[in-house]
Amino acid sequence: MWGDCKYKILFSSLILCLIHNGSGLSRIDPLVDSKVGLIRGLRASDGDYSMFMGIPYATVDKSNPFGPATPHPVFDDIFEAYDDSAICPQIEEFNNTIVGTLDCLHINIYAPNSANSRNRLPVAVWIYGGGFSIGFSGRYLYGPRYFVNQDIILVTLNYRLGPYGFMSLNTPDVPGNQGLKDQRLALKWIKDNIEAFGGDSDKITIFGESAGGASVDLQFLYNQEKLFDKVIMQSGTAICPWAVIEPDTLAPLKLSEHLGFKTSNAEEALAFLATVDTNLVIAAASELDLMFRPTVEEGFDSDDKFIYDYPINVKKTNLRNVPILIGYNSDERLAQYETLPSADFAKLDLFNDHLQHFNLDDESFVEMEALLRHFYIGDEKISGNVKNELIKFDSDFWFNHPVQRTIQKYLDGGARNIYQYVFSYDGKRNFVKDRLNVTAAGAAHADEIGYFFDISYMGPPSLEDQVIIDRVTTLWANFVKFGNPTPVTTELLPVQWPSVTKESLNYLNIDSELKVEKRHYKSRMAFWDLFYKLNKNAQIGYEESSK
Repeated sequence: MWGDCKYKILFSSLILCLIHNGSGLSRIDPLVDSKVGLIRGLRASDGDYSMFMGIPYATVDKSNPFGPATPHPVFDDIFEAYDDSAICPQIEEFNNTIVGTLDCLHINIYAPNSANSRNRLPVAVWIYGGGFSIGFSGRYLYGPRYFVNQDIILVTLNYRLGPYGFMSLNTPDVPGNQGLKDQRLALKWIKDNIEAFGGDSDKITIFGESAGGASVDLQFLYNQEKLFDKVIMQSGTAICPWAVIEPDTLAPLKLSEHLGFKTSNAEEALAFLATVDTNLVIAAASELDLMFRPTVEEGFDSDDKFIYDYPINVKKTNLRNVPILIGYNSDERLAQYETLPSADFAKLDLFNDHLQHFNLDDESFVEMEALLRHFYIGDEKISGNVKNELIKFDSDFWFNHPVQRTIQKYLDGGARNIYQYVFSYDGKRNFVKDRLNVTAAGAAHADEIGYFFDISYMGPPSLEDQVIIDRVTTLWANFVKFGNPTPVTTELLPVQWPSVTKESLNYLNIDSELKVEKRHYKSRMAFWDLFYKLNKNAQIGYEESSK
C-alpha cells in the first residue's frame, strides 16, 4: 500500500517509490500523508503489515490535567511513529509500579500491506479494560499479529485513567468522563485519517473488554456523530453496576490534603494538584482508596456533556442496521475466589455489599438479602465450602446478567443483528489464569485476551490454542467485515452463528468445539430478571420517564 504514489512522499522516499516496485517495496519504511501531516511507520518483522505507533491524537492541558483534552495540532515535520511505549499515569498491573505521563494520548495503527486507496480494509479499534484505572495500548499485551492476519486494520488507543481520566466535580473545567472524551477524540481522529492508511472510514468497528467493553457501550449509547458502524462488547456494558457510579466530588480536597496542601476550596486543590508529579497523585489516590469511574454529568450546562443521564434511563432506537457482538466468559469471577485465602472468606459480606447498589428501605433490604443468599447458598454461611456458588453469584451480578439486560435493551430498540457468545475455552493462553497461576477449570474474566492478541511474554501457542486463536479472530474479523461472524460455514467455522431474537436467545459457546446453544444460565438469569423487575425503581439513578 505504501508504494501507492498518490500519497505525498517527500524527497528520497518519493524517488524510492517511483524506482522500486514488487518485492523492493518491502524494504521501504511506510510513509503516509494524513490530514494531520506526514507519518512514517515501520515494516513489521513478524508479518506482512506495517506499524504506525505512538501517534498523538490529543493533548492534555498542563494547567488543568483533570479536564478535557484538545485535538493534537498538525505535524510540521514528518512524525516518526516508532514508539508504542506511552502509558497514562497508573499503577500498572505487571510489576505493581507507578508509571506513566500525561503525554500519553496516542494511537497505534497496524495495517496489512495489502491496504491502499484501491483496496480499503475494514478497521477494528480496540479499547482496553482495567477498571478505568489501569491499562495501555502497546504491543506488550496487545500484539496485533493475529488480527492483521485476518486482512483488517487494527487500531489500539490510550485514554486517561484514574483521577486524570475520571475525576468529576460537575463543573465545566472538571466535568467527569475525561477518559471517555479522550476515546471520542481518538475515534474522530481515526474517522478523519484512517483512509490515509488504507482503511475504510465507513467500516469502523469499536471493541473492548471489561471497562473497554463498557466504554464501547457508552460510546455507542451517547454518541452524537457517526464515528463507527459496529460494536463488540466483551465482558462489560454500560449498565454493569461498576460502570457508571456517583462521583466523589471531594476527591481533589482529599488528594490535596494527603499531599500536604489542606484547603476547603476545590479550585485551589486542583491548582495545587496540577503542579504535583503524576506519580505522587496516583500513589495518593491508591493510598486513600479513591475510586474514579464514569459518572453522570449534571449541575452545569454544556454542549459537551458525555453522560447526561444514567444508562438505564437512556433508550437508543432505530438500531435495525447496527450489528452488535456481545458476550462474557463462562466463569468471570473465578480468579478472584480461587486466589482468595481460605481465612478471608469469613470476612466477606457479598450479599449486603452488592445490595448497596440499590436504594432500598431497611425492610426491603433485609428481605432482598435473604432472597439472594437463599438462592445461591441456601442456609450455608459464606465460606470456602460455597466458593463455586459465590463465583456464580458474583459473576451474575457484575457481568452475566448486565450483558443479558443489555441484549434485551437493544432488542427493544429494534436491533436485529445481535450475536451473543460465551467464551468457555480453558487453554494455556488464558490470560488471567496464566498470570495468577489459577488451575481451576473455567474461563475467568479477561482470559480471552490471550487468544485475540499476541501477548509478548507468552510463548508460541500450542496446536489446540492456535485453533482457538484462528477461530475467534476469524469470527471477530468476519463481524468487522460483514456484520456477521459466520457469513459462510467452513472447516474452521463449521457452525452457523444465529443472531439473538426476542423469541430465541441464541449464543455461540466458544470452547474446544463451537456449539450453538440457547439461554445461557437460564435459571439464574430468570431469577435476576425477576429481581430487577421487583426492584426496578430502587436502581440508583432510575427515572420512570426514560429518555
